[in-house]
Amino acid sequence: MRNIRLDIEYDGTGFVGWQRQRNGRSVQQELEEALVRVTRHPSDVIGAGRTDSGVHARGQVANTMTPSVMTDRELFRALNGVLPDDIAVRAVTEVPESFSARYSATAREYRYVILTLPSALERRFGWECRFALDIDMMNGISRTILGIHDFTSFCKAEAEVDHHRCEVLAAEWTALEGKTVFIIRANRFLHGMVRALVGTMVDIGRGHLAASAFPEIVAAKDRSAAGPAAPPQGLFLERVFY
Repeated sequence: MRNIRLDIEYDGTGFVGWQRQRNGRSVQQELEEALVRVTRHPSDVIGAGRTDSGVHARGQVANTMTPSVMTDRELFRALNGVLPDDIAVRAVTEVPESFSARYSATAREYRYVILTLPSALERRFGWECRFALDIDMMNGISRTILGIHDFTSFCKAEAEVDHHRCEVLAAEWTALEGKTVFIIRANRFLHGMVRALVGTMVDIGRGHLAASAFPEIVAAKDRSAAGPAAPPQGLFLERVFY
């Protein structure tokens, strides 16, 4: 058996998320079905990040074990020949058997895009916000989450995890032409964490919530204390680190 790494990007608009589900298309299912078609062998695909419905990826990484003798180049061309247009395999690489796209990762980076001007072309890839945001204030909040913290207040209540501590390695808002972008990198993320952080920071940046309330929200360890989750279409899994 060979262990194959897949570097993938996808438009999450038409998917119920990364993980196989009974109620619609998933990225994982599309990849597994494509692998069966081109290798004639069933394959389980493990992803580095289990993105939610509507969330996109530029730098998703997956791996799968296969007995196929196809070369990396042959597999690359064959997969892109049968996958739907909203998924693209960017690279295929044979890796050591011990490599796991999920468990070998040391950090992940997400990007959230807020559209500050209406866009017919980018509306599926950003949250259109027609109100002014105080980026300096939002960056002040971003700096407070650097390091190791308990992010229970920004995790979906039904998420089953051993603990809620994450180490945030980078977090910054940047104003660009027509959009405002948030980049966050951490050793791990909780379910719904990035969208909850973005939604809360936007509430602060637009003046609906005082910046002084943020430490209290973190300390509450209660999802209901934080702001609403930002919509999924602005979120991208940007990069996975190994």
